[in-house]
Amino acid sequence: MSDTAHGITTGAVARRLGVSPTTVRSWDQRYGIGPAVRADGRHRRWSPADLAVLDEMCRLTASGVPPAEAAKAARQARTSAEPTVPDAAPGAPAAPVVPGRTRRPGPGEGLPRGDVRREARGLARAAVRLDGPAMERLLQEALAEHGLVTAWQEIMVPTLHAVGRTWESSGDRYVEVEHLLSWHVSTALRRAAVTGPATASPAAPVVLACVPGEQHTLPLEALAAGLAERGLPTRMFGAAVPAEALDAAVRRSGPAAVALWSQARSTANHALARHVAGTAFGVRGARTAPLVLLAGPGWLGRPPAPGTVRPTGLPEALGVISRLYGQPAESTEPYGQPAVSQED
Repeated sequence: MSDTAHGITTGAVARRLGVSPTTVRSWDQRYGIGPAVRADGRHRRWSPADLAVLDEMCRLTASGVPPAEAAKAARQARTSAEPTVPDAAPGAPAAPVVPGRTRRPGPGEGLPRGDVRREARGLARAAVRLDGPAMERLLQEALAEHGLVTAWQEIMVPTLHAVGRTWESSGDRYVEVEHLLSWHVSTALRRAAVTGPATASPAAPVVLACVPGEQHTLPLEALAAGLAERGLPTRMFGAAVPAEALDAAVRRSGPAAVALWSQARSTANHALARHVAGTAFGVRGARTAPLVLLAGPGWLGRPPAPGTVRPTGLPEALGVISRLYGQPAESTEPYGQPAVSQED
């Protein structure tokens, strides 16, 4: 019987995911998301169901979920009941029913996994070729067909992560690929923000800024596009905003919310977040303070301070902000499944 019938090796799995074999083995040993069956009781052989768990693990960590929590959620997804095709041949595993793709996924939906891989790989191949026109076309098609959140979570972030991992593991090669891809993703997100509903409302805006020393802006650009899609006013201040400048921006704009992005714990400035959350403005007797969203994996490890919340991803951030403006949280699309994290 062929090796394929028993599943694929750890090395092959690592190549498909864009990580090292050591990482795959580490996930198995630390978090218990290894293959359900091992050849000869020793060698790992990964089945399609095992690969689905690893895909889910990668997807969750890409959105900023800590590895242990991501592994737990991925294991639960494997054990959850799935509808199957009846009347399978005796002794053969039943094939899962794959739901048909919808134009813009509703709550709890996302792209079928095969479509995610195909579309992300197409974008990655265009990036490796340095084919700017193809990247622009693929990104616009993804946004038009699947909506902002699903396109960001399931296509843009996985592709950015894959390219980033290739760069890190290849001795600083492919830097140009990551830079070009990031630029096109940023362009697509900004275009989506500009083409959103008009935001002439006098309502208080949402301030979006990276903390001092933080250069990752793409997750905030995705949030800005999602807010613009809902007709909510934003003020984007971009990367590495100095503390004094952020303080001035908050006092001058009187925002309803402030989203502070931190990619790494080394940049997470909790004192600054508390200061912003305590900044009151408005007329005497009716002074208000903004709600501060601690966005990004850098804020993990400490409980949120009063006046701050730590959304787990783009959908939750959109829901929290939408409620401030009296919009139902259900109007936000699901991730289907960081983060950013893309780390970015």
